[in-house]
Amino acid sequence: MDGLLLEILTAVGFGVLGAVLFSAIGLVSGTDETATIAPVTLLVVMLGAPPAAILTFWMAAAVSKHMTHAVPTALLGIPGDTLAIPLLQQATAMRNLGAPHIALRKMLAGAVISAFIAVPVAVLFAVILAPFGSYITAAAPWIFLIAAVLIAYFSAGRWSAVAGLVPFTLVIVALQAFTGTQDMRLAISYFLGIAIGPLVAELFSAASPMEARRMNRSAYRQMTLAPDVKGWHGYFPNPFRVLDGFQTRATAIAAAVSSATFVFSPVAVTVIAGEAVGARVKHAYHRLTSVLAVRNGVTESTYIAEALIPLIAFGLPLSPVAAGPAAPLFNAPPRFTVDATTGEVNNLHTLLTVPEFLFYGLLAVALAALIAYPFAMNFARQAAVFVSRKISHEAIIGTFVGLVLVIGLWEGGFLAVFVILTVGLVGGLLYRVLGMNTGVQFMGYYAAVLSVPALMRLLA
Repeated sequence: MDGLLLEILTAVGFGVLGAVLFSAIGLVSGTDETATIAPVTLLVVMLGAPPAAILTFWMAAAVSKHMTHAVPTALLGIPGDTLAIPLLQQATAMRNLGAPHIALRKMLAGAVISAFIAVPVAVLFAVILAPFGSYITAAAPWIFLIAAVLIAYFSAGRWSAVAGLVPFTLVIVALQAFTGTQDMRLAISYFLGIAIGPLVAELFSAASPMEARRMNRSAYRQMTLAPDVKGWHGYFPNPFRVLDGFQTRATAIAAAVSSATFVFSPVAVTVIAGEAVGARVKHAYHRLTSVLAVRNGVTESTYIAEALIPLIAFGLPLSPVAAGPAAPLFNAPPRFTVDATTGEVNNLHTLLTVPEFLFYGLLAVALAALIAYPFAMNFARQAAVFVSRKISHEAIIGTFVGLVLVIGLWEGGFLAVFVILTVGLVGGLLYRVLGMNTGVQFMGYYAAVLSVPALMRLLA
């Protein structure tokens, strides 16, 4: 009993850390989930945190960030991260109506309700798929290849992203062969390079006179913030009172349906869910608020489902989220591994039971709901003003660049750093030019590690 209590308390501590840290990071516009959540989670894994604490940290971080990313999206008109982009149109319309605070409340309430629904539904769906886990693990090299093509096709780049998989995968294979000649087996460095790819591409572009001219601005961007109007008593507003009956039902149904999917792009699922709900509402104002509630709820449910379902059922990162922001939960050598030859896994899939996934998943959501939700509801305007005036975006970027350099030097010295830069530059340019997002690139990495050796053996 003492051991179990210590495990729960440790998980609570890490969950609080994840919720507080990423509640703050979510307030900074443009902070990509993969480039922020993944490296910090990797650091938690490398520091030796217990499995339950790692899961709780990641879940609380992801849920909290997808709550507070609503603050810059609704109040400033700047997407908080990648998944906030589908919310921008309706959020801007609400700002034009002078009601950004209403939009923010609807988004936050939808996120809380969806997160609590997503965990049990995702765990149930994973249990249904689990009996097929041995077959899927044995066929892992070919499943990764098929999943990479499917995820690439459903990305913004479509067929160009599918075609881009070939050279990107070959770059990974070539770098692996080169580092192998130096008696060095790198894994984390490839992951970090993909995660910060867009950032690396932007940094290189800033050094180019051609691209620097594109980035130049003639004036500072000006933003206006409407006064905050509090429409409830106490610190913790009831999300079921923030949403009306139709919005609550629509959010719950969208969360349940999207929690049973795990191979599609979260952005695509978010857009589709919003369109499906918006088509059923005639009143313009009610349609705007309903779509915002549902879409921000789906940002939570898709992230939770796309991490939990592959993790519980297979132990393989077979989704854009699992291959991106949640990748350290699957593959973080030497602690967590996916064997390239046998398809055997040693990660949270083998270290936690299904009831533990359910318990610690709900614990993480509860911690995020207790920290991020009331904070954003009560102090969103003050936080938005502070971030826009006092927080340097360059300082945030510099912090994560420093973290990536430390991890790269730890794994393989300066050679690992050069691998990170190479993969980041190639991946970042593919993202900018072809729309080949980081989820596609992570699948390309796993295809290089698993599928290419199997394919070469088959051809031989």
